[in-house]
Amino acid sequence: MNEMGKPGKRQEIRMLNRKALEVSGVKNVESFDSEEFLLETECGFLIIKGHNLHIKNLNLEQGVVAIEGTVDELSYVDAKSESKSKGLLGKLFK
Repeated sequence: MNEMGKPGKRQEIRMLNRKALEVSGVKNVESFDSEEFLLETECGFLIIKGHNLHIKNLNLEQGVVAIEGTVDELSYVDAKSESKSKGLLGKLFK
């Protein structure tokens, strides 16, 4: 429940020593490689950057992704704040 008492979006991110990351509330894995993951989550698009990243566990039915490797950065991309001249994915992969 959110502040208004209505069911809301929920996401949890757990990280251990920048080496193991578990993200809940994941709707889809848009793209990934050993240096960057792009996840569509309940709270927006989440970009995870690092080195030697790989999927340890993926369960989209439960909305959980576990990633191992060295995590350098976590950031959200807000589609509403993007300019209308370029699409969201165009800005992400420039």
